[in-house]
Amino acid sequence: MVCGGFTCSKNALCSLNVVYMLVGLLLIGVAAWGKGFGLVSSIHIIGGVIAVGVFLLLIAIVGLIGSCKKIRKCVTCGELMLHHATEALKILGGVGLFFSFTEILGVWLAVRYRNQKDPRANPSAFL
Repeated sequence: MVCGGFTCSKNALCSLNVVYMLVGLLLIGVAAWGKGFGLVSSIHIIGGVIAVGVFLLLIAIVGLIGSCKKIRKCVTCGELMLHHATEALKILGGVGLFFSFTEILGVWLAVRYRNQKDPRANPSAFL
């Protein structure tokens, strides 16, 4: 088992929080850049965008601080998926091999059927 089964969720949430941090920093940076170059004249809009960016940044930081409570040695999702894929491929190979041999048996039976003489035909006729 993968440490209670939450390792994948934890990693996904950590990466999502990192993306939110980048978006928060981007919001703050774009608002400051717009104010610096005078592209936006309304201080209320710039203040709102910066406030949203700071809020998003703080929430993402709190989320990252809450994902690092306890560190344990766990099996990663990639290793677990590779193990299951290996087992599935072994089963799939066995099934494929079984059907290959039955297909060869079917070809052999078809050749025997094709080369059979017709019982209704003249017995002295060739084939």
